[in-house]
Amino acid sequence: MLNKKQIEEIREHLDKSQNPLFFFDNDADGLASFLLLQRYQGKGKGIAIKSFPGLSESYTRKLYELNPDYIFILDKPSVEQGFIDEAKKLNIPIVWIDHHDVSKPEDDYVSYYNSFLTDNHNEPVAYSSYLISRKKEDIWIAMIGCIGDGYLPDFIPEFEKKYGELWGKNIKTAFDVLYTTELGNIIKILSFALKDRTTNVINMLRFLMKIKNPTDILDEIKARTILQRFNQINSKYTKLIEKAKNFSKKEVLFFQYGGELSLSADISNELSYLYPDKVIVVAYVKGTKANISLRWKKDVRALTLKAIEGIEGATGGGHEHATGAQVSIEDLPKFKEKLEKLVR
Repeated sequence: MLNKKQIEEIREHLDKSQNPLFFFDNDADGLASFLLLQRYQGKGKGIAIKSFPGLSESYTRKLYELNPDYIFILDKPSVEQGFIDEAKKLNIPIVWIDHHDVSKPEDDYVSYYNSFLTDNHNEPVAYSSYLISRKKEDIWIAMIGCIGDGYLPDFIPEFEKKYGELWGKNIKTAFDVLYTTELGNIIKILSFALKDRTTNVINMLRFLMKIKNPTDILDEIKARTILQRFNQINSKYTKLIEKAKNFSKKEVLFFQYGGELSLSADISNELSYLYPDKVIVVAYVKGTKANISLRWKKDVRALTLKAIEGIEGATGGGHEHATGAQVSIEDLPKFKEKLEKLVR
């Protein structure tokens, strides 16, 4: 957890900014983190980052398009030095808030805050953002980020008291919330909406920046475009889940798919819920690269890093029970073979 001094410092940065630009990871935690900090004072714009694994230099164009006076980077484990150098050249301060098990950036130009490095706990960035914003009316946003990142926060009783209809009974894990409750349905809707074209994502962010009740996301009139996109993707997603189940007999459930839509993280999460004792490996293949999501009840981060050893150009990392990796398509069979040998 971030300490009081760190939280106050981040608030000071937010208070100084007049036109902040938030770069956030393209998932529920990143989205919720942005919303909490944007709604703190009603300032700034948000950009969902789709580059893997970190914030790439290509996003520097947004600094010229939007002319921010502050940059906030949320829930990204790495940032290319070229991006930092460009911000430095434009004299735009960078505040980077994260929770991954990574080293602090070497460039002192960045004001870096990482809850994992603070006390060896990796609460989602949405949890830290909620501590920063201190807006009790936004507790539902914080809950979306935490549950979406597989974390049960300590403010569940407060949330349940206010939004009991969105909660469930006999909740023991974040996945129980994700796959058995109305809150989980909302998280899934937003996760899929982030995969829409840029114009619709921007409109969704504007909608979420204003609403006061999470049930507005379920309103077929207020959230018509968001729900239409959800229905489109959910149809494809359900078919992929059913196909993936056919590979569940082995200790390592390895599922490979292609197409225009990457749903690896969502698929791997649900498969992990359905098959909690298995190593879940979901590989999305497009172009020359395979983006891979891995889940396991044991240390899948250590497993992932060992599996990519010796594979040229391969990258990987993440949390103890949820990681990502990227390898070339030609090296995917090698990665799979190494992984399966390591598990045996």
